[in-house]
Amino acid sequence: MSTPLSAGEEHSIAATSAASQTETGNPPPPGLLTNLPAPARWGLLAALSVLASWGLHEAHIPGSLLIGPMLAAILVATNGARLSVPKVPYILSHSMIGCVIAGALDLDTLKTVIGGWPVFLAIVVAVIGASSLLGYLMARSQILPGTTAVWGTSAGAASAMMLMAEAHGADARLVAFMQYLRVVCVASAASLIAAFVFSTPGGAARSVAWFPPLDALELAKTLAVAFVAAFIGARFKIPAGTMLLPLIATSAMHLAGLISIELPEWLLALAYGIIGWRIGLGFTRRILRHAAHALPQVAGSIAVLMAFCGGLAFLLWWLMDIDPLTAYLATSPGGLDSIAIIAASTDVDISFVMALQTMRLILVLLITPSLTRFVVSRIGQTEPSGL
Repeated sequence: MSTPLSAGEEHSIAATSAASQTETGNPPPPGLLTNLPAPARWGLLAALSVLASWGLHEAHIPGSLLIGPMLAAILVATNGARLSVPKVPYILSHSMIGCVIAGALDLDTLKTVIGGWPVFLAIVVAVIGASSLLGYLMARSQILPGTTAVWGTSAGAASAMMLMAEAHGADARLVAFMQYLRVVCVASAASLIAAFVFSTPGGAARSVAWFPPLDALELAKTLAVAFVAAFIGARFKIPAGTMLLPLIATSAMHLAGLISIELPEWLLALAYGIIGWRIGLGFTRRILRHAAHALPQVAGSIAVLMAFCGGLAFLLWWLMDIDPLTAYLATSPGGLDSIAIIAASTDVDISFVMALQTMRLILVLLITPSLTRFVVSRIGQTEPSGL
């Protein structure tokens, strides 16, 4: 078993980088990169991030634009880089995540949700209940801290869960570890099932147009709305407001026809990279050891949740005669963007898939903070100490 983390370390979420540790009088130990000039360390981080993202993308790993920079940041942070991401770029990157989620909402999807809301609500509540139970059990057994366990097992968009977790006091590093491990497992399973069980071309790979033709006015409007909303959220210290307010503002204006959400891939790559750096630069070798120690239990919880969602898909097929692949993709726990890519490349009811996935994401964003507080109150401590 790994050495227990102190209470201070448990609350040192992704924002706690090497620089902030120095400010508190607890500098990290020197490493291979400690004596390099700061520009050289940033350059090395950027180069490693591009290389890691490219490799993961070529391997068809979903979330490569965030996972690659995060892995690069972990590597340099645990070798004495002592870097930290400035606050303003991080806030702006939050707003981009809100815009990405807002872009998934359209009138057709909302109409599908409204038309089948009883079924959708039952499925979504079942998935959220199962994931929360797994989080409770992991927290109860002190595998992970209470808030971290619940956010890490939440079946929502991984990037959104990381930002929400950080805002509500969980350890965003371990949440990222749990969430993106599940994204990879879910997307890989969905791709394999689509390709081999239903003999359809599926997968998480896609060609990327990094510099597509742009409507400059719509891009400017999207960024203006998102940035203003993000800074309002930061100014009034609304939990996760730097993501949630841009999400609400851009989705409302998009659905009203006032803006068309325009987000080029290169801009998203920058936003994901900054978030990945912020999370990765907060890692220490001790956190890595703890993540490795918890890996079997985390992987087991992912397998259980995937099996439970597969059972829900079977019920949809058996009771409602929903196409089995449609049912499986609709109930898959998390990874909305990668599931959307797989659904778009297969012969399924994509409106049904996106409606159920979107409804779950919205409910997870709304109720997970309350679920987290409930789980922690049941455990009887804010953060289990004996990790």
